Amino acid sequence: MTNLDPAVQGLPADAMRRLAELQPGRPGSIFTSDLSVNEFLLVREAGFRPIGLVLGSSIYHVGIQIGRWGKNQELDTLSQAMYHARELAMTRMEAEAAQLGADGIVGVRLTVEAREFGSDVAEFIAVGTAVKADEAPPGGGSWRNNKGQPFTSDLSGQDFWTLIRAGYAPLGMTMGTCVYHIAHQKLGSVFNNIGKNVEIEQFTQALYDARELAMARMQAEAEALHAEGIVGVQLNSHNHRWGGHTTEFFAIGTAVRPLRPDHVIDRPQMVLSLDD
Repeated sequence: MTNLDPAVQGLPADAMRRLAELQPGRPGSIFTSDLSVNEFLLVREAGFRPIGLVLGSSIYHVGIQIGRWGKNQELDTLSQAMYHARELAMTRMEAEAAQLGADGIVGVRLTVEAREFGSDVAEFIAVGTAVKADEAPPGGGSWRNNKGQPFTSDLSGQDFWTLIRAGYAPLGMTMGTCVYHIAHQKLGSVFNNIGKNVEIEQFTQALYDARELAMARMQAEAEALHAEGIVGVQLNSHNHRWGGHTTEFFAIGTAVRPLRPDHVIDRPQMVLSLDD
């Protein structure tokens, strides 16, 4: 995700007009946001001003790849398709944020929705709130990541506030995907396992391998951003429309960097009600 030229990223003319009408920073201009009231106020308290709701979409035809009936294996063609489709959606969302002059995007939601245009057609959608910082980070520099892009984060407004207050900043959402074909059991094994408590080792190994591939790819993206770590990691599995023996394992989280050497977390304060 290096080129944020709106024309290159395929942003529609209607989106460009909507972004132009927002005109962040101009007296009397409005902002749009999908943050809740509490999240909005906490993001403001963290020193960031919401300037507009940004989104990216890609309707993608996912090709067909058939795995060998009795073999555990990654389906590379499908893995690449799922990754590329999400990347298109994320890049278009970032291009909208860059058009607004944003420093980052908070509260990002990345979803996949099946469409009725065909059995292998899905829409990949990225939505979040673009924000602008009131001040530069401690020590100077930019809130944008090392690739010059607005940071992205799927943290809630509360978690974002806590992260900033504790001396960390988001760099970007990092993800890894692996579409994996899980081998079918041989007929003899099925009969041998009837009525027994027994681990099905080939299934265990397949799921283990697939998750490891997804996690390793997510970590590689964080390393490319020079991150210190990844927070809020989610590791999900999706069958989509491929059937029970083909599953996508998807890992996603927010890569972070330190803003200062000390990381002091505010202690919660006790509040006593004066009501009877």
